[in-house]
Amino acid sequence: MMVNMKKILLALLLLLPFQTLLAITPFVITDIRVEGLERLEAGTVFNYLPLKVGDELNDEEARLSIKELFDTGFFKDVALEQDGTVLVVKVVERPSISEITISGNNALETESLEQALEQVGLVQGRIFNSASLARVEQEIKNTYLSLGRYSASVTSTVEELEQRNRVAITIEIEEGRVATIKKVNIIGAKEVPVKTIIEQMSLRDKRGFRLFTRRNQYSKQKLEADIEAIRSYYLNRGFHDFDVASSSVEISPNKQNIFISISLEEGELYVFGETTFEVATDTEVTDLDQLITIEPGTPFSRKEVNASRAALIERYADEGYAFVEVSPIYETDRDAKTVSTVFSIDPKKRVYVRKIEITGNLYTRDQVIRRELRQFEGGWYSASAVSRSRSRLRRLGYFQDVTIETPSVPGSDDQVDMKVVVTERDTGSIAFSMGYSDADGALFGITYAQRNLLGTGRELNVQLNTSRATRVVDVSYVNPYHTPDGVSRSLSVSNRRVETEEVSTAAYVVNTTAAGVNYKIPIAETNSLNLGVSVEQVELETTTQTPLQIRQIIEDKPDGTNLLASFGVSRDTRDDFFFPTRGASGSMALEFAFPDSEYEYYKVNLQGVQYVPLTDSGLALKGALGIGYGDGYGDSDGLPPFRRYFAGGSNSVRGYRGRSLGPDSCPGTTPNCTVNAREPIGGDKRLLANIELLLPPFGGDGGKDKRLGLFADGGMVYGPGESGPGDTIDVGELRYSAGLVFNWFSPIGPFSMSYAEPLNDEAGDETESFQITVGTVFR
Repeated sequence: MMVNMKKILLALLLLLPFQTLLAITPFVITDIRVEGLERLEAGTVFNYLPLKVGDELNDEEARLSIKELFDTGFFKDVALEQDGTVLVVKVVERPSISEITISGNNALETESLEQALEQVGLVQGRIFNSASLARVEQEIKNTYLSLGRYSASVTSTVEELEQRNRVAITIEIEEGRVATIKKVNIIGAKEVPVKTIIEQMSLRDKRGFRLFTRRNQYSKQKLEADIEAIRSYYLNRGFHDFDVASSSVEISPNKQNIFISISLEEGELYVFGETTFEVATDTEVTDLDQLITIEPGTPFSRKEVNASRAALIERYADEGYAFVEVSPIYETDRDAKTVSTVFSIDPKKRVYVRKIEITGNLYTRDQVIRRELRQFEGGWYSASAVSRSRSRLRRLGYFQDVTIETPSVPGSDDQVDMKVVVTERDTGSIAFSMGYSDADGALFGITYAQRNLLGTGRELNVQLNTSRATRVVDVSYVNPYHTPDGVSRSLSVSNRRVETEEVSTAAYVVNTTAAGVNYKIPIAETNSLNLGVSVEQVELETTTQTPLQIRQIIEDKPDGTNLLASFGVSRDTRDDFFFPTRGASGSMALEFAFPDSEYEYYKVNLQGVQYVPLTDSGLALKGALGIGYGDGYGDSDGLPPFRRYFAGGSNSVRGYRGRSLGPDSCPGTTPNCTVNAREPIGGDKRLLANIELLLPPFGGDGGKDKRLGLFADGGMVYGPGESGPGDTIDVGELRYSAGLVFNWFSPIGPFSMSYAEPLNDEAGDETESFQITVGTVFR
């Protein structure tokens, strides 16, 4: 009886570890036995139990042991008992989680809620902790409050299951509706109309058409952003002392209506005074005043100050001062109402690049990447050189993504490393190819195309293709670094037979065999000079449908040899080869046949495209213009048929059939032309224009292989013909279209699909709304 009473007293005392316990008779533990386990192993208890065989059990050790086992969170009850010299550990396990069900959530994704549960250990199979569940409930409520859903409620139920000590958790959410703004009250506005202030805000009160928008739905984050927008508005318009004294948000008893009050202190209007510099140490950076956009006497503007500060930082960073600190200090003259600005500049130490590391290039050789870099190892750090390096790598088209980081070297305040990380894209293929072009129809053949041959950056293309209009054998090879200075050389040989009748143009057959060499000589960072020469053998044949004027040209010169030369200049500042969002590219090219060639002619082509970023996410605006002009000289009357300009189709004016725009003629010698009998014959002048809203790229690894665009195209070809726009350029004759385009860098190469509606087509125009191109670089 005394032994049992001793066990009971010991167990009761040890279950109250933080209360004063009566002294017990210590004993040395000869064995430890665990009782009450259902899922856990005894070893788990032994791992957390500080007592071991051979230890002496006393009051303090008992308290510590119980505390350690409770702190694991595995048990809801722990008791220690003595059986002779054996310590008996009796436990009652907490239940495990069988399943968690979440319902009623529309504003918050289930996945994000499950992640929140996982962070506190509420996952299927884990030990259930009611305190963690209560904490998650409160976090969910707080999230809904931040979204303006003040009537939201979260109810959790825990159902104990009969088998294996498990529980099922159900979380039911009543989201309620977003509280709407009933009134926005601006207090203290004197110099600026209240209406103007409210226009700076994204939150609006509940009036008129706003009933059908979300701008009257309150959220704390939006209000904070609106207050900053108001602050920026004032600080950029001369109110140097402006401040937001207070802001308050009141909610109606039914938690559905919000009343916002913002109290302003406008202060006086100030203008800029003098701008000076305080440089902590002497540097080689000069002409700082040329970087300042602040004009004395103009209204004070924090935006102008920040722009000048950014220009100073960029200038110093370009000179190697990567860690420069520039702080504007304002000297306010209250009487004169002027604010003089002192830019305090601490250049720190001049920094150089210790080493350049390149990663991610599993295929492309390091040399191919390094030769594009404009920041060099051992050289002074330059922010603009790093930026140019990134742009040059992206323009190669070999990489899906390029990132450059310049972390500091540990233990050094004047060194950084440059880490170039590239994500390669597939730049080549060899296969039996099938493609489609709206101009040429279905394409079949064998094609080997590699823009990064063996990782050397060289380009090789071999085509053996046929379509309803063409049969092509073409081999070209490009070495972009034929010389170490970056002179590019391309070699090409080809044989091309075109039956023009199959592409709905004036009927004749041209068979051309050519070979040529072209050099691209860099003359600046983004500018180059293009020089080329080629020789071609041309054979022309008529058909029964050949128009009279083309028949006369062919009968006069059915075949011959042309020696051609080309000269041009180009500029490319785009930030990416396939999906640019900023920068421009442009070219001016002259192509002419030498005297005594069978066809003596020349062509001048001007092309330009500009990309303007609208957001940092990839939304951009594109504008393009193309002008072409050609003529014959010597004994040639105009451009030969196979060198004339055409328009219409996916590469010029979408929504119109390929090559269909421009002068046309009746086939053969038909005396009475009808609209349906005319066939395009091309012209000697062409005008093309395009404007496009480019949506951010999406899909693929890193979201870089697909993009949508909304476009408007315009264009026309001019020249002599039986009918058409005539020989003189007339902007009124331009054809326009608008539509949607989808570009995809697919596994088989660039893929473009567009849908366009002609805007001013006339009788005789051939329209084609849906157009697809595979295998050609996006326009």
